[in-house]
Amino acid sequence: MKYIVSYGTHHQHFIDIEIVIPAPGNTIRVQAAAWRPGRYELGNFTKNIRAWNAYDENGKPLKFRKITKDIWEVESKGARELHVKYSYYAADLNAGSTYLDDQQLYMNPVNCSMYVPERMHEALEMEIVLPEKYRIATAMKKGKPKQEGKMHRHVLHAANFEELADSPLIASPTLKHNIFVMDGIEFNLWMQGECKPDWARIINDFFIFINEMVMTMKGCPIKEYHFLFHILPYKYHHGVEHLGSTVIVMGPSYNLMKEELYNEFLGISCHELFHSWNIKTIRPVEMYPYDYTKENYSRLGYVYEGITTYYGDYLLFRGGVFNEFEYLKAIQREVQKHFDNFGRFNLSVADSSFDTWLDGYVTGIPGRKVSIYTEGSILAFITDMFIRKHSNNKKSLDDVMRSLYHDYALQGKPYSEADYKKVVEEVSGTSYADIFDNYINRPADLEKPFSEALAHIGMKLHTSPSKRHCERYWGMKVSEEASRYKVTSIAPGSPAEQSGLCVGDEIVTINGHILKANFHDWCTFYEKEEVSLIVLSDQMRREIKIGIAEDKEFFQSFHLTKTRSAHLEQKAAYRFWCNREY
Repeated sequence: MKYIVSYGTHHQHFIDIEIVIPAPGNTIRVQAAAWRPGRYELGNFTKNIRAWNAYDENGKPLKFRKITKDIWEVESKGARELHVKYSYYAADLNAGSTYLDDQQLYMNPVNCSMYVPERMHEALEMEIVLPEKYRIATAMKKGKPKQEGKMHRHVLHAANFEELADSPLIASPTLKHNIFVMDGIEFNLWMQGECKPDWARIINDFFIFINEMVMTMKGCPIKEYHFLFHILPYKYHHGVEHLGSTVIVMGPSYNLMKEELYNEFLGISCHELFHSWNIKTIRPVEMYPYDYTKENYSRLGYVYEGITTYYGDYLLFRGGVFNEFEYLKAIQREVQKHFDNFGRFNLSVADSSFDTWLDGYVTGIPGRKVSIYTEGSILAFITDMFIRKHSNNKKSLDDVMRSLYHDYALQGKPYSEADYKKVVEEVSGTSYADIFDNYINRPADLEKPFSEALAHIGMKLHTSPSKRHCERYWGMKVSEEASRYKVTSIAPGSPAEQSGLCVGDEIVTINGHILKANFHDWCTFYEKEEVSLIVLSDQMRREIKIGIAEDKEFFQSFHLTKTRSAHLEQKAAYRFWCNREY
């Protein structure tokens, strides 16, 4: 099979795609992917398709009909080749989308490249017609471009549809590129967008965390890897994993090499590369193989996203790229998210993993679920300390991941929930049932097991009251955008809840004062008094009276410190964990 991709009307974001299918038989069904790996929700990509048509090798139109939301059936009797043509609207730019303008063609083929299900195993070729100065960043194998006037026809090769679907590309005349080799593995760094990368610093830091990762896993599933970075002029943070590459979208570009954004850049890069092992190679049984036609429900998001989130920052710390302050700052962000999310009392992390297919990655209704990234990363730390404690620091979560890689993935076997529990128990030498049953498979507050895990390495979780009056005394969080304050979270049993406030309410006045970027100042001014708020909700204007609860406070801030009175065993455990003295 062959795909021919043309620029189309780039100023209107349309890509023209033709699929050439040899020997189609009498009737053939052409399928669009219903979702993309790395995003465990339905994608509904066909909403971006227009002018879908089918022809034989002579250009004669063939009869076809759409039979499901993403399948077309063609009557191809007598045709030696089936030519399917359509245009794909490519106007979104994120780490899992497809985008076209006069500066670049960016494709995630899984979005826009349809396939024949029974022929997914066949080798594929993709021809892309581009202006002459364009070059392509991708993990796919490249043929030699052919010049056609002012355009060049680039040829890419994939062993099968899964490789094609898993190989995003950026084509542009302004790509920045650098490369380094570590232990025979070639790592390519591509940047699209206005930025000034400090290549020496980037390569040095990448070399360190990649080396730490490969040593941890005792092997690598790929011989060539491509980091594809979109550097945007505005704030953004998104990454998507693939076996031989990742797409990472970050911004603002002018802050790329400044400490805060640069640390985010390192963290997300480490996270996405670890996915080459964890989810792209080490697969849960429900995704072995991927079924692109429907939901691939799995309860193991705390493993494939949670453990990856943990290692994304931890390997940077253990390898020496992050200092202790930078690492603890990253961990504290996840801890804060956990305690700010009352969904922890309503849905387990395993059930929340299953339900990503229902409502995706948005917060959803108030207090419904938890994040497989946040809860999963904290549980990964808890599990790491559990193993270290019971093995006298001779084993760790590293051993679990190595076992899943060498004993399962490299042997062509996926893993199940029972397998994960079994491997943890084999490595730790004791039962994992308490954590597995009570904290992974039931709604749970993680404060107790997290505090116990911290104690193993001589660390402690501290709390302090929120500095914001509305959070501390009223039990509500608000977002601010263009001087508009919207309620984003309400603590159960708080004055905010009892007053009748709802998530989504917009607060417009406090005691008659119209709010103009000063809501928190007015809250502090009235301190512990009852106040009157005017809020807008569902096109209605309401007055809300709100006071404070006696002897009760709500949202807190969380931070981690070392214990001053740590004993020798704790200091030794800390050193084994992060290769640093206590």
